[in-house]
Amino acid sequence: MKPEFTVDELVPHSGQMSLLSEITDYGEEWLSAAVDITPTSMFADEKGVPAWVGLEYMAQAIGAYAGLQERKQGREPKLGFLLGTRKYSVPVAYFVLGERIEVRVTKNMEAENGLCAFDCELHGQRFEAVASLNIFQPDDADTFLREAQQ
Repeated sequence: MKPEFTVDELVPHSGQMSLLSEITDYGEEWLSAAVDITPTSMFADEKGVPAWVGLEYMAQAIGAYAGLQERKQGREPKLGFLLGTRKYSVPVAYFVLGERIEVRVTKNMEAENGLCAFDCELHGQRFEAVASLNIFQPDDADTFLREAQQ
């Protein structure tokens, strides 16, 4: 399906903290995106971007998926929180400059209370990486954060 929204319209991050380059495709339970590794990429140094940042690429792709669901309902995207990950395995230390990384996230569980689990994949020219991410998306993130501070 041709993406009808941009990253900026789906992910509530802004400026340099918005790490996805584009939404490439999506379906009912999944979304694919791309990340272009450039010298101006957040976290980049002379070697590229450290591979641990791949978790954030996955999390932001999940955010884009959730934002897409909200947009389809005529609502604004909401904030979500990465609770944890299982089995993040990537065979490289860095994503190299000039590399394009494909990110795919597939929802495998959603509870009524805002908890979700996703299976995630990263594909580059030199590697494949996988992880399972657990996400929490409250109805009202501002209220949730205020209550968490008390």
